[in-house]
Amino acid sequence: YKYPGTPCRVLSIQSHVVRGYVGNKSATFPLQVLGFEVDSINSVQFSNHTGYAHWKGQVLTAEELNVLYEGIKLNKVNHYDYILTGYSRDTSFLEMVVDIIQELKKANPSLVYVCDPVMGDHGAMYVPEDLLPVYRDRVVPLADILTPNQFEAELLTGRKITTEEDAVEVMDLLHQMGPETVVLTSTDLPSKHGDQFLVALGSQKTVKPDGTNATQKICMDIPKVDAVFVGTGDLFAAMLLAWTHHHPRDLKAACERTVSVMHHVIKRTINYANEMAGPGKRPSPAQLELRMVQSKADIENPAIVVEGAQITCT
Repeated sequence: YKYPGTPCRVLSIQSHVVRGYVGNKSATFPLQVLGFEVDSINSVQFSNHTGYAHWKGQVLTAEELNVLYEGIKLNKVNHYDYILTGYSRDTSFLEMVVDIIQELKKANPSLVYVCDPVMGDHGAMYVPEDLLPVYRDRVVPLADILTPNQFEAELLTGRKITTEEDAVEVMDLLHQMGPETVVLTSTDLPSKHGDQFLVALGSQKTVKPDGTNATQKICMDIPKVDAVFVGTGDLFAAMLLAWTHHHPRDLKAACERTVSVMHHVIKRTINYANEMAGPGKRPSPAQLELRMVQSKADIENPAIVVEGAQITCT
């Protein structure tokens, strides 16, 4: 246990945008609201996310990342409880992130690394293909909590998911690669509630008091929203970090809170966007920016709107 008054410190290495909410902008405020100290390294600094018609900005190189980390180290303040990483599109940058994580884990063996292995979705990669072996062979083995979507989980394991059994098997394969907590944030599996829902699955390996291993597996049906949001994956990983911290051995509770925060933020965002766009018009990327500040109360104490069900694995 930490002394009361020493807050948990998170190192978050993600994108930064001047306007809007993706990457660090999506993760920092919610984590701070929930009491975490967040140190952010901005892997890029863009005017806005790349879903807009125009965007401009700078990209941090692996060497520049190392310089920033060296500064932290020289001052002997390189002690972290959590590391959070998301979208990266450069192998040398990702390799440098790996080196930093290894060093930080040496300094604090109980450090928890939350990794969102962002590579693509719906069967298509949107990062260079040479990132896959780096994620698979170097990043995932260091991760404690992993939040891939179905496609990313399939890429990492080389297995296709068509049934819940496949998904359970893939999560077990990912456990074998390193992470003790795996959440498939979205899948194409059919929901028992019909096609207006998407299915997310989670699996957590725990050690029982008698020393034997147990696995908690859960399944959630999440209401779909008909719009393209940006920054939701980044918010999901940050909230999972926060809620697994508060519920370390209860993945069901952590996921219910995480998904419920998502639901409230997305609902507030789509209502606002539709209102701004006017009847019959599709909202613009600017109108669909997450209503983050307005959702502060929901982030702190989300009303539970999605309940997880235990999967009984035969």
